Amino acid sequence: MTRLSNKRNTDAPPYLPGHPVFGTALDFRSDPLGTMEAARKSHGDFVRTRFAQFRIYLLFNPEHVLHLLQKTPTAYKKDGYLHIEPLTGRGLLTSEGEFWRRQRRFAQPAFHRDRLRRMAETMTATTTEMLDRWEEHLARRPGEPLEISSEMSRLTLGIVGRTLFSTDLGGEAEGVGKALEFALQDGFSRVGRFVALPFGVPTPANRRHLAAIRTLDRIVYGLIDGRLRSGEEKDDLLGMLLEARDEEKGEGMGRKQLRDEVITVLSAGYETTARALTWTFYLMDRNPEEAARLREELETVLGNRDPDYDDLPRLGYTGRFIQESMRLYPPVWGLARLAREYDEIGGYPIPKASRLIISSYITHRHPNLWDNPERFDPERFTSERSEGRPKYAYFPFGGGPRRCIGVNFATLEATLVVAMVARRFELSLVPGHTVEMEPSFTLRPRYGMPMLLGKMR
Repeated sequence: MTRLSNKRNTDAPPYLPGHPVFGTALDFRSDPLGTMEAARKSHGDFVRTRFAQFRIYLLFNPEHVLHLLQKTPTAYKKDGYLHIEPLTGRGLLTSEGEFWRRQRRFAQPAFHRDRLRRMAETMTATTTEMLDRWEEHLARRPGEPLEISSEMSRLTLGIVGRTLFSTDLGGEAEGVGKALEFALQDGFSRVGRFVALPFGVPTPANRRHLAAIRTLDRIVYGLIDGRLRSGEEKDDLLGMLLEARDEEKGEGMGRKQLRDEVITVLSAGYETTARALTWTFYLMDRNPEEAARLREELETVLGNRDPDYDDLPRLGYTGRFIQESMRLYPPVWGLARLAREYDEIGGYPIPKASRLIISSYITHRHPNLWDNPERFDPERFTSERSEGRPKYAYFPFGGGPRRCIGVNFATLEATLVVAMVARRFELSLVPGHTVEMEPSFTLRPRYGMPMLLGKMR
């Protein structure tokens, strides 16, 4: 990889032309991953383009990503989340500045190691319930596939509810999942749209969007109000948010802010991990030799028991398998920032109000960073082969101060679930099913992931 120079470039970055009016906005909207990959191949790692009147920079070099996310985070604000604010409000995903820092301080203790150790038991218990249900499915309807993407959403939503809010969503799980999924996907679909009618305009899509938010409000406010009425103190994220007080003013969070944080954690906590697990099981089916090696490790480390928190360091290949899955199919495939002020990146001037886009999907497949980047190879994450690789060659959880607060939670959850599923079942894609990426709020399989169950002997 060519090192960046501190010397200011006198020439502008390579320019990617497009439509005379819309620029590359229509290309990006219809195929963002293909458009960015084509831009990288033809114009390099720093590409200038425009979406109509908006100045856009596409950055694919890890050192550019480092600058944007870690070195100068206050010079930029998160961009592209305007249309999901009716859902998440001023939660951790969308808030900025000192307010965001305060909310992050309030929530961070929920993800400390001692609490994660206790959460592991709930994760394995919830996964066992799913696997027992799969056993019944296999016995009653052999040969009928399961939609694994939906199964993973149901599982991770149940885990988030039980571990962070001490709540078994139970019969509400399907309604919560559908409401969250629609509101997130519909909100994201508005990004880059030249005409997006306000949610108050009663179009069919807007009515459905607001109905989804009302469904979530009913459930989440019920959860908050129930805890407040009972006065019960629980050592979970909701309990910490209820007890949190501003250091200077001594004030706690209002009911609406509590609602925003709960919905934000529900949204981010279940959707991203569900997608990561879905792609991991797809890759296990597509790569039988690597899947066999994963199962050999599980047999050696676990024998006939389920994994627990202390097994994580011993499940090295399983962890690398998941890392490689998230390299090829990172759930959060792109991030956007808006320049608050003038800056320079790689020697190029970045005017105020410029929009910058980075993509883990593109950087994770960069041929200057990864040997044979399209090949599935968990061993590329060994310490020996990782030596010298730039830090932000791999950033599935973002980076800098705004790195995902739940990264350790998600890593633990994914490892436990993959280990438990792989020990009991072999999942195989329905023959002839088309697998295609859909880069929406997360990187999803466009047509789902129907898979056949097979018992491991």
